[in-house]
Amino acid sequence: MKFLNNIQKKIFFILVGIALLGLLNSCGIWDPADARKVSPNADERVKKNLEEGRGITLMGGLEGRGKGTTTYQFASSNPMWRATLEILDFLPLSNVDYSGGIITTDWYNEGTSSDESIKITVRFLTNEIRSDGIKIIVHKKKCNLQQKCTIKKITSALEKEIQIAILKKAVIIEKESITKKKRKRPEIK
Repeated sequence: MKFLNNIQKKIFFILVGIALLGLLNSCGIWDPADARKVSPNADERVKKNLEEGRGITLMGGLEGRGKGTTTYQFASSNPMWRATLEILDFLPLSNVDYSGGIITTDWYNEGTSSDESIKITVRFLTNEIRSDGIKIIVHKKKCNLQQKCTIKKITSALEKEIQIAILKKAVIIEKESITKKKRKRPEIK
């Protein structure tokens, strides 16, 4: 009886192996494309692949295109973002992530004290120009002669100064943007 079970197991594994090979072969792992036969237009390639059953669609696929269901916000249209970059332009930046709403500078030393550096992080809590719309965090790194460093989050007047400078600059940028938009629009009489 054990002998039959072992044979059945072997047959089962052989059949599963053959099925997997057939499945992998039908997937077309290697299918070199001829550049003369493939359209350079991405939309046409997507449509062709979907018609041939090679693609998948999520939430409507091609039907959802062009209906304006997705809105994108770009950094160039956000006055708070632009103002922050202009105010911190003297610092080297280590992380700038518009979608995450964060700007982090690299460690910066003015040259007055060789063993101290600061790092500034700006977190955007809203796109509106408001005092509670951004959070400024300052870290201070102090190193000794053996290059053993301590890093601490500090609360200083620098946070408030940077915040006020960013808000003032954002207001100026927004006013300039509004006046440019007004100049571009023709008056309808």
